Amino acid sequence: MVIKMSLGENLQFLRKRDNITQEQLAEKLDVSRQSVSKWESDTAFPEMDKLMQLSEMFNCSLDDIIKKDVSSLYVEDKTNYEEHMNLFSKMVALGVGLILLGLSVMSFLCGININEDLADMVFFIFVIIAVTIFIVMGLQHENFRKKNVSIDNFYTQDEIESFNKRFTVYIAVGVVIILIAALLFLNLDTVLPEVYINPRFDIEELVSSIFFLFISIGVSILVYAGLQKQKYNIQDYNNSHNKESHEYKKGQLIGTVCACLMMTATIIYLICGFVFEEWGVPSIAVFPVFGIGCGIASIVIDLKYK
Repeated sequence: MVIKMSLGENLQFLRKRDNITQEQLAEKLDVSRQSVSKWESDTAFPEMDKLMQLSEMFNCSLDDIIKKDVSSLYVEDKTNYEEHMNLFSKMVALGVGLILLGLSVMSFLCGININEDLADMVFFIFVIIAVTIFIVMGLQHENFRKKNVSIDNFYTQDEIESFNKRFTVYIAVGVVIILIAALLFLNLDTVLPEVYINPRFDIEELVSSIFFLFISIGVSILVYAGLQKQKYNIQDYNNSHNKESHEYKKGQLIGTVCACLMMTATIIYLICGFVFEEWGVPSIAVFPVFGIGCGIASIVIDLKYK
């Protein structure tokens, strides 16, 4: 059920949503502040050309601004967008973390001398789960984008600034965890000397296990933070549907480059397996290496289109 609101109430809501004063709105429309005040109090009605300007300025239809409750439409759209993007951020970060966690579990099993084939199988289970997450979320995200080609700029400056503070914490925590992983990787023999001298264990595999465990946590946090940062950039989201925009071209190029890199990684892995009969850690490592290459390529392309 759509509740009908007056044009004045809708106009007042849209103006306050975008942090625009009556004077600023009047200046943009080339009218007096008193005219805007009369519109909002419903004692006067704007001319058709001014209504068209208002519709374009606030990115809503004439029907919405004149007949409907814009605030309820705004809340509904924002809720849908927030729920989708938050789920997308969490699941993609989870998928990335699962692949790295799979490497950690595989290295741990090898370190305690579990059958290597069993360790490889466990890793592939993690990969299969992660790939399934990527496929499902990728299809859901593409479907959402097709249904929501343009999104209103929901977020106030206060909301963006509040997230930016959290974003700084996310980045700091993620980087610190990765640095801790590197520190443990270089000094684990002094941290766990009893394990190091125990002949039943493979210390190199155990070191790798703990290293990948910390890396999985740190990288997952960084991926989640990056996707949440992207969520707040409504302009980029809208521009990404415009085939003439830099954002669209950038997205297409990044997708192509990353697809080529991961296909190359798969080919190398299959060659290592079938030709050299090496299906273990050395050949599997090609995936995170090329994944890092994909991240670097994305950064370079992003800088190119700034």
